[in-house]
Amino acid sequence: MDLRKLKKLIDLVHESGIAELELTEGEERVRIVRNGKPAAEAASSVAGPIVVAAAAAPAAAASAAKPEPASLPEGHIVKAPMVGTFYRAPSPGAKAFVEIGDTVKVGQTICIIEAMKLLNEIEADKDGVIRAILVENGQPVEYGEPLFAIE
Repeated sequence: MDLRKLKKLIDLVHESGIAELELTEGEERVRIVRNGKPAAEAASSVAGPIVVAAAAAPAAAASAAKPEPASLPEGHIVKAPMVGTFYRAPSPGAKAFVEIGDTVKVGQTICIIEAMKLLNEIEADKDGVIRAILVENGQPVEYGEPLFAIE
């Protein structure tokens, strides 16, 4: 599915106010959800950002990317490697993988991003100390969105 077609679908969802659109074309499948909530909740929500999950076109999701914060903390920034939902802990009520001030090693799990019902462990790519957690638990994230600052 080309980017122009995906952009038209995003515009259609935005302009029409529908909560969710799912389209399958051959082997490609695209699902566009307004506000990143299930359709039942989104129908009663106010218009907001659109989250795109595309199985065959991951680069297309960047067209709906959120703007980066004006100023990022100093240090190494760990960015989201995919579109999905950010979780700080392995399960609800469990202790978070890391807190601000924790020392991390390369390869240590620091969060989970759920994408298409799969839980993907995100690992630290640098040794250091967590200086900032830039995303709230349960928040949708876009590809390349800053998650953590490691110093």
